[in-house]
Amino acid sequence: MNPTDRPHNHAPPCRRWRSLARDERGAVSAELVIATPLLLLLIMGVIQFALWEHAEHIASAVAQQGVSVGRLQGETAGAGQAEAKSVLDQLGPSVLADSNITATRTATTTTVTVTGHAESIVGIFTLPVKAVAVGPNEVYTGAGAAP
Repeated sequence: MNPTDRPHNHAPPCRRWRSLARDERGAVSAELVIATPLLLLLIMGVIQFALWEHAEHIASAVAQQGVSVGRLQGETAGAGQAEAKSVLDQLGPSVLADSNITATRTATTTTVTVTGHAESIVGIFTLPVKAVAVGPNEVYTGAGAAP
């Protein structure tokens, strides 16, 4: 076959590769437009989860400290609740938003419950936080007496 007899609708191989490369122009931009918001959403989700975990730890520490005071001999549930409020004010009330502390003392145990929600970085939703600490009340049995 003579080169001049070849049909005109077929381009030489080098031209075919160039036309394929032209068809992919803008592909990186399109991928970035899709991938960047997804990556930012993932990062914000990780940060929100970390804030929720931090709020859980603060609530747990506040409840445990409230129980440690409220269970002492001669103390009341109100003393445990006041101590829990004091600890929350020191640790960061902004991390545990809309907090509520309740303390109850029975004849044998003291219970402190801390509720609230974690600070939201987006503002669309809030994650609830709850911590409960329970401890036996101290009872003095006298010097030399068997427990």
